[in-house]
Amino acid sequence: MDSFKMFTKLPQKIPDPFNLLGDQPKLAFRSQPGGIAKLATTRNISEKDSYWEQYVVLFDSASDVFTLITHNDVRRALYEAPENVATLIRVITSRLFNLVSDHTFPTPPPSSVSSLASSIIRTGTGASGERNTTKEVLNCIRVLQRVLPAVFEIESEPSRFEQEVLWKRVEVRPQDAAGQAQGGAAGSSVEQASAEPQFVIEDEDESDEDEDGGGARAPKSPPRQQTSPKAQEAQKPKETMPSIAERLFSCLIDLMFCCGFTLPTKIQVDHYKINYVIWEKGVGSTTDPGPSQQFESNKTEVLRLLLVLLSRQIYVPPATLFTSPSSYTLHFVQNLPRRDVLTVLCSLMNTAVNATHPGSANVMGTVAGRLPYNHLLMKGEDPRTSLVSMCFQVLCVLLDFQSGTARDVIVEGQTSGPTAKTNAFRYFIAKLHRPADFEFLLNGIVTIFEDEMSSLNGLLPGSKKPVPYMVEAIIFLWKMLELNKKFRAFLLESDKAMDITAYLLCYGLEIKDKPEQHGMCRVLSYMIQGLSAERAFGVKLSAPLKAHLPQKWATVGNAGDFIVQTIYSMVATTSGSLNSLYPALVIALSNSAPYFKNLSVTSSARLLQLFNAFANPSFLLSDEGHPRLLFFVLEAFNGVLLHSLQDNPNLVYAILHAHKQFEDLGTFTLARGLREIRRIQQLKEERAAQAQGRGSVDKGKRRARDEEEGAPGDEKARLLQREAESLDLSHSADNLHNVAGRHTDVDAQTRPLMSPTATEASISTDVGPAISEKARGKMRAAGRSLSGDMTGSLERLAASGVGRNGFVPTQEWVSSWQQGLPLDVIMLVISELLPKVQNLQSSLSGASASNAIIDLLRNANLDQVLPKPPPLSPRRFMWSDASIVWLTSLIWGEIYVRGMTPLGIWNNTAVRLFYVKHAQAQQRQITETVTNVVGGLLGRTESSQSLGRRQ
Repeated sequence: MDSFKMFTKLPQKIPDPFNLLGDQPKLAFRSQPGGIAKLATTRNISEKDSYWEQYVVLFDSASDVFTLITHNDVRRALYEAPENVATLIRVITSRLFNLVSDHTFPTPPPSSVSSLASSIIRTGTGASGERNTTKEVLNCIRVLQRVLPAVFEIESEPSRFEQEVLWKRVEVRPQDAAGQAQGGAAGSSVEQASAEPQFVIEDEDESDEDEDGGGARAPKSPPRQQTSPKAQEAQKPKETMPSIAERLFSCLIDLMFCCGFTLPTKIQVDHYKINYVIWEKGVGSTTDPGPSQQFESNKTEVLRLLLVLLSRQIYVPPATLFTSPSSYTLHFVQNLPRRDVLTVLCSLMNTAVNATHPGSANVMGTVAGRLPYNHLLMKGEDPRTSLVSMCFQVLCVLLDFQSGTARDVIVEGQTSGPTAKTNAFRYFIAKLHRPADFEFLLNGIVTIFEDEMSSLNGLLPGSKKPVPYMVEAIIFLWKMLELNKKFRAFLLESDKAMDITAYLLCYGLEIKDKPEQHGMCRVLSYMIQGLSAERAFGVKLSAPLKAHLPQKWATVGNAGDFIVQTIYSMVATTSGSLNSLYPALVIALSNSAPYFKNLSVTSSARLLQLFNAFANPSFLLSDEGHPRLLFFVLEAFNGVLLHSLQDNPNLVYAILHAHKQFEDLGTFTLARGLREIRRIQQLKEERAAQAQGRGSVDKGKRRARDEEEGAPGDEKARLLQREAESLDLSHSADNLHNVAGRHTDVDAQTRPLMSPTATEASISTDVGPAISEKARGKMRAAGRSLSGDMTGSLERLAASGVGRNGFVPTQEWVSSWQQGLPLDVIMLVISELLPKVQNLQSSLSGASASNAIIDLLRNANLDQVLPKPPPLSPRRFMWSDASIVWLTSLIWGEIYVRGMTPLGIWNNTAVRLFYVKHAQAQQRQITETVTNVVGGLLGRTESSQSLGRRQ
């Protein structure tokens, strides 16, 4: 009983006299009337009110700010007391500008554990200790990160609130303007603090104007005559101070290069703490400023606010992306001094490409990073990974921006490109030219790709975390290849060209089954198409691959074999879910085909399987754009047969083996295609009925239909017989010769499907035996008779739409593309080689016949039969307004998703550039992890059970 009384005397709440955890003021800020609620409930809070002080000194981390201040809080204040939000922005930015120029900033970090503990105690007790200006600067940055997205989402474009608060310039007296222009940063003294020039990027255009980076002051006009001082004062142009947004950009750039905050203090010159030194060794800098692990989180905070300012773009609909550009991004890419642009650009690039540099992490981080399954134990990203991700994201946004006046212009009379006045970051990326810089960038990107491949190829499945910034690294590489022709040539001539291609294709195979990653699959397909259009790329296709790839994607043969088989896998295993990617991938095959050499049996079979899939009537007639895929595959066959027939006996033999499909395609009609579709449908129905035990009933129905219209197989045989009779062709070889000499008069409607070169024209004029006008008349008559051979059921099948989109094919549409198919070269090769192969097959047997056929095809010389190969004219990826908008939305969509955790920077805001679909979060089951680790035992059990059910 006494012991119970002793426990009752204990306090109900354990006191915290030192407030070591610092939670009480934060909880009060969230719950008390004097906290965040006052922002919306009390009107016209004065700028000098002590209420604003808590926004600067209360928070200890970014998570504190994003937890205690929500977008709904800011949104409510914007509707009920907008003047308070304007005051908050003015107070926070003014405090930030003053802190950066204050001599007490940055606060030196604690040098020992005891000093760290004492600082925590002083902070918790509220004792008057040393002021932590670094913490105040970080809190100013974090509050702006939280408030600005809610301001940007206001419906009006651009909002009056935004213009009044962030972009309005205030007229001041000249002496005040001069004094304030130097107050926000280090002023002109920064120039003296910079050491010898670091940059090797040359700008042969206009001289650098506005080098001081101040405001946009109007030039003073000299007085025309002697007047009184008052008159002179009246005649002078009015001076304006830079707007808050302009000063904020300048302040952020200063913070990016502030010694003791983002750079080591050892490089500080005298008392000038702002020193424009590139963050890490690499492009533009041959010296390393020193280790800065302790400043990586500060760099990330500054870049996050910069990214928030640039994110004004995501609150504009796609239709107005070009006409309503973001004022923030426009200012950043067009109005920064050249020194700032180069220093920021090189710092971001070097930090991003040095992502896996051995010296970029401490010893414990390096050891922990090598442990298997470490990412399952350690939640969140380490500071270095967060910084690299942020650098890549800012780079991608700046290099992608082409809205408004930042759009590329026509240069050199042909191609469009950036200038220093449209987008300085795109312009200077295009001006990189040193091989050492290219080597540095290429090695860094290859290292990132290799890390991603190793996460897919480990002995323990799922033991290594995938590279979190893989998407941004790929887009950055695409921008480098697009903007810098010298870098593209350097990459293609290096020994890493095929390695990078293999990594890109393997990554595409890995993500192709994830719907949220289909946008990245599209990026990869366009990149492969662009690379395949270069001759240097094709020359390397015959070399073996040296890259270490995941075993499941490894292939036997050379680089050409790998590309053929991976593209086949992308097309064949996606079940039509990536239809928009197929043209770019098949065009890549067509571009590469002239350089294919010694394709393996597997690769040759894969190409024929692609042809059969695209020539299948159910696919061919289901969409208006599908025939072009068939055209590109045939063009790939032509490229091989015209340029390297003797070097690819396996592919030639596969084409000869499938000669019947090519012959049928030469006389393809809508009626025949619909009959084939109906035959397949009937077979499926019959199998389904047999499985359900109703085979006899359906067989009777099918017999009635066959008696009415003829069996599908017999109908096809009769159709072929009528075609042969109408053309008066009795032998298959004659048929091949005559079909090969057709279509000299191609309708203009077929031109979009034709190659931009004169390939088909040269084929039709140079092919040996030409068809007489009488034979042509018979062929056209046959076409007419076949097009009129449509029965009522076939017409109903066509009218109902054979495709998923309800597309209704017509015979006129079929004729428009069927007459333009490049079949001539293929039919000539078949007509010349097929009889010889058949003779060998009849005279020999087994392995001896196969060897003899391969030897025959290796030594086959058809130069006198085939037309002269036309000049190569590969199809390159061409940018359009739609593709630019698509890539911009893709980049910002990835940034949005990455920002959802842990802070949720743009969560629950009215994004208009893309659609945000929130999926219900599903907790990862322990069985999934067990399945990955033990090799799929549980999965095999489930699959065997399902197989048993199907049987």
